[in-house]
Amino acid sequence: MNKEQSGVLKAWEATVRKTHAAKKRANSIFGTITMANATDDDLENNNDKSDNISGEPYLVEKILPNGDYYTGQWYDNFPEGQGKYLWTDGCMYLGEWHRGKTMGKGRFSWPSGATYEGEFKSGYIDGIGIYTGPSGDTYKGQWVMNFKHGHGIRFYPNGDWYDGEWRRGLQEGLGKYQWQNENHYIGEWKNGMICGTGTFVWSNENKYDGQWEDGMPKGNGTYYWPDGSFYVGNWSKDPDEQNGTYYPSESSQAANLEWDPQTVYNELADCKICPSENVSIMPSQKVLAWYSAKTDDNPRRLSIDGRVSVGIERPDKMHMWESDDDSTDLMEVRRDLDSELLCVQVQHQHDDTNPKFNLELPLKVPKLGKRPGETISRGHKNYELMLNLQLGIRHSVGRPAPATSLDLKAAAFDPKEKIWTRFPTEGSKYTPPHQSCEFKWKDYCPVVFRALRKLFKVDPADYMISICGNGALRELSSPGKSGSFFYLTEDDRYMIKTMKKSEVKVFIRMLFAYYNHVRSFENTLVIKYYGLHCVKLTGPIQRKVRFIIMGNLLRSEYTIHRRFDLKGSSLGRITDKSESEIDSTTILKDLDLNFIFKLEKAWFEEFCWQIDRDCEFLEQERTMDYSLLVGIHFKEISANGEFVPCGRRSSSGNYENESTPPDMEEHFLDPKRWGTIKLGANMPAKVERTIRKPKSVFHLVGEQTGECYEVIMFFGIIDILQDYDITKRLEHAYKSIQYDPTSISAVDPKQYSKRFRDFIFKVFCEDT
Repeated sequence: MNKEQSGVLKAWEATVRKTHAAKKRANSIFGTITMANATDDDLENNNDKSDNISGEPYLVEKILPNGDYYTGQWYDNFPEGQGKYLWTDGCMYLGEWHRGKTMGKGRFSWPSGATYEGEFKSGYIDGIGIYTGPSGDTYKGQWVMNFKHGHGIRFYPNGDWYDGEWRRGLQEGLGKYQWQNENHYIGEWKNGMICGTGTFVWSNENKYDGQWEDGMPKGNGTYYWPDGSFYVGNWSKDPDEQNGTYYPSESSQAANLEWDPQTVYNELADCKICPSENVSIMPSQKVLAWYSAKTDDNPRRLSIDGRVSVGIERPDKMHMWESDDDSTDLMEVRRDLDSELLCVQVQHQHDDTNPKFNLELPLKVPKLGKRPGETISRGHKNYELMLNLQLGIRHSVGRPAPATSLDLKAAAFDPKEKIWTRFPTEGSKYTPPHQSCEFKWKDYCPVVFRALRKLFKVDPADYMISICGNGALRELSSPGKSGSFFYLTEDDRYMIKTMKKSEVKVFIRMLFAYYNHVRSFENTLVIKYYGLHCVKLTGPIQRKVRFIIMGNLLRSEYTIHRRFDLKGSSLGRITDKSESEIDSTTILKDLDLNFIFKLEKAWFEEFCWQIDRDCEFLEQERTMDYSLLVGIHFKEISANGEFVPCGRRSSSGNYENESTPPDMEEHFLDPKRWGTIKLGANMPAKVERTIRKPKSVFHLVGEQTGECYEVIMFFGIIDILQDYDITKRLEHAYKSIQYDPTSISAVDPKQYSKRFRDFIFKVFCEDT
């Protein structure tokens, strides 16, 4: 026997020993069962006779093609019931399965010694469970899609512990944190940091009770000593902003009179919050052999839940999200009415060749649309306007200003609070020389918008680079009915819209309420505004261009496959494109909608609550004609370009999954990136397909089919600056003559708010 034969024999003997050892361990759990080696064909074809005859789960033991090992109940080519799965890297799951996914109660262990025991859902840690880390740290409480979410208790390796509310893996809400040295804090948290109102008690019984920001006292607060003396004041790390009064007790010593409040910050600097652990790999990330058995000449990447992906996508960042405004005078109202009627007659007839009406037709990936917009280069008619805009932004943002406080005085919102700056071509003491024409620049309420950018965590340098960097702006070719033009920054982060004077007046009027609303509700779905400006060209033209800068809601590393602009009205609310003309940038409307959006329970409850708050704000400000912009990224796409429903296999017998960004799993695993998942952004969800029957083509919500798809969702409320003015009243009166008044977009703000909410709560529901 040569060395090569000897090596092969030894390897075979080692495999047999491991197999027998694994069999004994499995038998101790499930009892004696038959042994069957799994081949690729076993995993791909329904050719097991016992499966076809019994129709019930049966016990198997399989050494899988990739070297993994499974023993337990099996049905229809997948684990079903109780089972145990051993990966070659040492990870193990023991517990309940459903259709090949971990579902129900189970235990997952890592090679490092870490374990999780509790509830699973669709491969994710989801429900109530206990995680024990390799260093002995533990978390016991609620989970949602691998995140600590809800109430839970965490014990850290160094002896610290936290008992309270969690959100997306970080402390948020009310909670108590106690350090090993017996210092403790009870109060509000935000994004894993002490923030809000709370009380910090030192082991020597000194106590601070008041406002916090980023883990430090900020705002009104009181510091107490055990002898009854106390200090009351406004707290800040900046000694110049710190002020207060010391009140001694009868028994206190005069030494406290020399006490410096800044010593509190030095003491708190040593009280660090233990960071979140980095879990090496989550159960939902583990590859399962039955989802990866099929191979071909073009290997496909595996997605986060183990299903096969097809190719790599080009990121899609752009979307012109400002929806079309209605007419500006009665003649335009009549013209719009005619076009809406024609659109409804031509486009919304029942058509069996359209998947919106025919369930037998699969939903296909729309063709990729071209990156919209024309780059504004030298020679473009608006080239000088772009240069003026960039010069003005650079001046406004870069201008020296005192530290911005979020507590603004009423004077900052005064409509007269604006700054004019002249930009001569040769430059001035405050402005640089430039190659554009001479112009004047106006900043509306600059202190307010500086505070808004700080509130929205916009870095001034990044903001200037996006708008004023080397990249040119892009002008979107087709303005809306309002006549406004849209410009997009090169990185697609910000959108710039030209405005009418009436719109500026509306926004200035509601600016105080807008600021208080977005400050009070961090998860508001209302669009974020960053600046309001005006360019006035000098010379014979004397033209004024007012514009507003806002965020691009659908900028994402994911391809947005479907985009909907939803108002809850039906007249004219349909795209004027045929199914073959629709691409990934097409904005679909209410009567084009063929989905119900399903959110996980905690998300759905927060969504409903926030929609109510946002609509109350808009109704109070007497605005209407706003809409909910929704973007959908489908996670699963078959090789022939069709969206794959949950639980449906392709013709090859496998689940197929489209490509997701290479770092998608790291996105879920890295605590620093969890903050990107929030209400309205990067939200994992499901959509259920609906069908419009011949008698219900004009119904806003189609009939549910039970066919669901896993998606990533983006959404937000846009177009909030339309006042219910005389033009909208005329539009309502004219259209009401021929159509049902409830189907018209232009209605009273109170009626609009109710109709909008009623519709949104029909097309969004809890995923049960």
